[in-house]
Amino acid sequence: MPPSSLRNFDLNLLKVFDAVMAERSLTSAAHQLALTQPAVSNALRRLRETLGDELLVRQGRNLVPTPRAQELWPAVRDTLLRLQTAIAPNVFDPASASTTFVLTMADATAAELMPPLVDLITKRAPDVSLRVVPLTTRDPRRLLDEGHADLAIGNFPAVMADLTARAQSGERVPFLHHRLFQGDYVCTMRKGHPLAKGRLTLDRFCAARHMLVSFSGRAYGFIDEALGALDRSRRVVLTVNQFFTAGKIVAHSDLLTVLPRHFVGVTGFADRLVLRELPFTPPTIQVDALWHQRKDASSAHAWLRTRVAELASKAFDE
Repeated sequence: MPPSSLRNFDLNLLKVFDAVMAERSLTSAAHQLALTQPAVSNALRRLRETLGDELLVRQGRNLVPTPRAQELWPAVRDTLLRLQTAIAPNVFDPASASTTFVLTMADATAAELMPPLVDLITKRAPDVSLRVVPLTTRDPRRLLDEGHADLAIGNFPAVMADLTARAQSGERVPFLHHRLFQGDYVCTMRKGHPLAKGRLTLDRFCAARHMLVSFSGRAYGFIDEALGALDRSRRVVLTVNQFFTAGKIVAHSDLLTVLPRHFVGVTGFADRLVLRELPFTPPTIQVDALWHQRKDASSAHAWLRTRVAELASKAFDE
């Protein structure tokens, strides 16, 4: 697009582009923008003609962005947010707000954080809505970058290491984070398990049959990495993607699993489980809140982050 054409460029087309990129659906984008679907289709057609690129192409039932669209979207989204903040720099009022916050976290973390957060929202921000989407990855940056979540909460060691290294090298880092709490893992088994009595040695641990909680479904986790550093291994016979599922299975089988210590009490099976310290030193749990930089100036998002940090401090420091 030549610079002279900016004089006649309709900025509303960028709002439509942002909505379609976020929703990957013309119907959902139209609903979000309070427009008809034909109006959204027409706006997208005009933007395609202006930029000389298809931007989004249909593959089956999905709209897939072109490389040009992927390159353009972060700048468009950041610009629209800054314009909105500059034009309407309103202070978030929880008592009258009707915002919807989207959070992503594991079931173990949600079990501790969501009950008090829901109670707080009900009392102090009655028209605010919360959506919790499953955390299926140890790197939620794409979810945050594409606007599918406002805040990710979890143990993201590789992400934190990458962000720290990039920041130290002077590179602009588009994500911010805050440490919520630090904890540890324990070996969990049913009461009456053959390994429930006596000391859990490394040999006994490695010889047992194990269940692994893996968000991605990959049958190799940080416990296996820690064992590998000792030239040891274990036999993982079952992989699940939820801590709740793991707790129930362990309570009714001879499998061992490793769970966050803080989670055992909310499984519903704590009275049926025996906890043993791991016979080696695993990494600690460092649970962080992670968000995209474009959300940082939002008073609504700042309010959410503060409340989550307060509740995490109460829930996990007790």
